[in-house]
Amino acid sequence: MLKRQRRAPIYEALQRFREMRVVPFDVPGHKRGRGNPELTAFLGEKCVGVDVNSMKPLDNLCHPHSVIREAEQLAAEAFRASEAFLMVGGTTSSVQTMILSTCKRGDKIILPRNVHKSVINALVLCGAIPVYVNPELNGCLGISLGMRRDQVKKAIEMNPDAVAVLVNNPTYYGICSDLRAIVKMAHEAGMKCLADEAHGTHFYFGNGLPVSAMAAGADMAAVSMHKSGGSLTQSSFLLTGPNVHAGYVRQIINLTQTTSGSYLLMSSLDISRRLLALHGREIFHKVVDMAEYARQEINDIGGYYAFGRELMNGDSVFNFDTTKLSVHTREIGLAGIEVYDILRDDYDIQIEFGDIGNILAYLSMGDRIQELERLVSALAEIRRRYQKDPAGMLTEEFVEPEVVISPQDAFYAEKESVPLEEGLGRICSEFVMCYPPGIPILAPGERITEAILEHIQYAKEKGCSMTGSEDLELKRINVLK
Repeated sequence: MLKRQRRAPIYEALQRFREMRVVPFDVPGHKRGRGNPELTAFLGEKCVGVDVNSMKPLDNLCHPHSVIREAEQLAAEAFRASEAFLMVGGTTSSVQTMILSTCKRGDKIILPRNVHKSVINALVLCGAIPVYVNPELNGCLGISLGMRRDQVKKAIEMNPDAVAVLVNNPTYYGICSDLRAIVKMAHEAGMKCLADEAHGTHFYFGNGLPVSAMAAGADMAAVSMHKSGGSLTQSSFLLTGPNVHAGYVRQIINLTQTTSGSYLLMSSLDISRRLLALHGREIFHKVVDMAEYARQEINDIGGYYAFGRELMNGDSVFNFDTTKLSVHTREIGLAGIEVYDILRDDYDIQIEFGDIGNILAYLSMGDRIQELERLVSALAEIRRRYQKDPAGMLTEEFVEPEVVISPQDAFYAEKESVPLEEGLGRICSEFVMCYPPGIPILAPGERITEAILEHIQYAKEKGCSMTGSEDLELKRINVLK
């Protein structure tokens, strides 16, 4: 297996193509960069020189039969999946393909409410009906956890006609549900099990990390290679198990994915898969060690809480991704987004996100101990300079929704725009979320409650980036007439 994994067929084909000196009378119009010298100077000749269109020697992403197909087979082998698909529309495209391949209009799908917006977007597209398993909350941290086994069991028993169960593996904060048990329950009920593994690429290559979706027996998994796997932004894998019709999945992919697949993205997937297959265990062992070191140093500062495996309870926190450096900030009187802004503006440190109570520093193969020490020092100084009384701060990230109608029906219904505060009691017809992490506070078809309005106003005041609504300033909101 390792010998085969040394291949990178798309990369190798591009190298051969580069040596051929082909005269381009095809797209893209920059003609290997000659037509756009400013772009070429910015990105480099090597980069724009392989920004090419599909052609016989380079295969075709929509109907692969040579180098792209070989790259897919190598990826499937590396991730221990039956099939792997190269995705150039981000993991959003992978997640939506999972749902569109499994659900049609009127079908039920069981899922946690703390899903990424791409999941609910897919429900808008296909018309499936969500059956939410509202996650348990950690009262201290104010974050949503995983799905409890008894909650999933009850949802399956009450909705025997559901076609699938979707699981976050892990959540943005590193929380994992009991995936093996959920897969077993879903399959015993004749349902598919889908995994959003946008933040779990490394599970396939690390020692002592939570179980991967394919190892747990899930039917499909959306794997965000560009997050922890080292590939270029927007590149992803979609993995499928043995009981999924791969030909149909490719047809679904081709409904929405571009016919002009980027060879920059595809070659980055190819090269990164090779790197992880050959050296992933060593890479992620170092990442885990760095994260554990940083957790200890941050907790020694006082006031902050960098949480980890101590949260595990055998159920709603069945496991924890120890590469995730999630830090609770509320006890120093600062919202996570406030710490996020200070780190960027005053210390030139860019972390992944800050929400109303936590920050996340995303660690992976490119990080070094000296940079973590700089982060720890900055957090210590922020505590000294900015600490205040936390009284009056919101304590929970997740507000339990009241679902009234399906996301699709709400999104396409007749609607009107009203001032945000006048939306109280009305049915929302659009999304409202802080991005990142991209988990909707409100989704189409949900009732606007006082708690939700309070949460939105608080998040806006603290500086969260509010997205999803038609009104970019979120002074108004679209509701059903």
